[in-house]
Amino acid sequence: MKQRKLSILGSTGSIGTQALEIAAYHPEYFDVVALSANSNWQLLADQANRFRPDYLLLCNGANKAAFEERLSYKPKALMYGEQELGGLASIGEADIVLNSLVGFAGFLPTVAALKAGKQVALANKESLVAGGEIIKDLIDGNPGRLIPVDSEHSAMMQCLAGERNERIEKIIITASGGPFRTWTKAQMAGIRVEDALAHPNWSMGDKITIDSSTLMNKGLEIIETYWLYDIPFDKIEPVIHPQSIIHSIVEFVDGSSKAQLGPPDMKVPIIYALTYPDRLPLDTPRVDWAEPVELTFEPVDFERFPCLELAIESGRQGGHAPAIMNAANEVAVERFLKKEIDYIDIAKIVGKSLEKMDRNTDLTIGSLYDVDQETRNLAKLI
Repeated sequence: MKQRKLSILGSTGSIGTQALEIAAYHPEYFDVVALSANSNWQLLADQANRFRPDYLLLCNGANKAAFEERLSYKPKALMYGEQELGGLASIGEADIVLNSLVGFAGFLPTVAALKAGKQVALANKESLVAGGEIIKDLIDGNPGRLIPVDSEHSAMMQCLAGERNERIEKIIITASGGPFRTWTKAQMAGIRVEDALAHPNWSMGDKITIDSSTLMNKGLEIIETYWLYDIPFDKIEPVIHPQSIIHSIVEFVDGSSKAQLGPPDMKVPIIYALTYPDRLPLDTPRVDWAEPVELTFEPVDFERFPCLELAIESGRQGGHAPAIMNAANEVAVERFLKKEIDYIDIAKIVGKSLEKMDRNTDLTIGSLYDVDQETRNLAKLI
């Protein structure tokens, strides 16, 4: 595999830091040319000093002077402000852009990178959730330009290699069940922020961890699956798999199934996305198949996890509905993390936003941003 020039949007987050660990493990294959962070200027400066990229972007420039003083070299360009993300995503030097931004803020950089002809490793699921129709047009029948980083979609991609869509009977997308898998509906009424942030299997940022606990994350991933693999919603089935060893299963019309397995470790789908269609060695945990391994599955209880059903229904409706659902969820999760609302209010805010928002306009990049902002304003008041 020849060396790839890599841009990382969101380099100080969980996905970004692990991607840089992979780049350090395989310096002969990765040349880091651009990094961005939101506000963690100290870590961004330390990363920059190690990898010496030509381009750096700090979205929150409040500590601009201290950030620049911490740098031990002079990059080709220093940028400030979220509005520069699109430009960073499309710089000419990069072969592949890893978008690990959180939330709808990652949509425009995905669009910019694809328009610039880049291969995109996508960890920002909101890009496809809110704007899947637009992004699918940009890919223009070349799915290799957009490689998913989510462990579930990476698993699907590996299982579907060499297969034809018309031979797929069902895709089973697994969920750990999060920290509240065994909680009753009455118990869930008293969930605290600390409870929701205690994920049993994965280490993620706060927003994604809350989404995982409500199973909203799984709903977003089902919408992603629809856009990535052109699979109807009625052929995508979520199931609870507490061990998080099987990441997705593809069932075919002849009754056989393929599954991709491995211990919970995001470096595996990250390196697959960065090297696709190749594979590189990676020092990660393996399943010891000579030892007993328990793999269990449970149906989803939609009554206890209403966010999942709200997400799926918005995906079925299409148009602006997924963008409304996503924006309302982002606001609701933020309000819960600030302890302004109860945990069970997250689903209520999403549901009421979907009921109240008008979405009978043509879908464009501009209309997505308008609907996103209007929904946020509404969700802050519900």
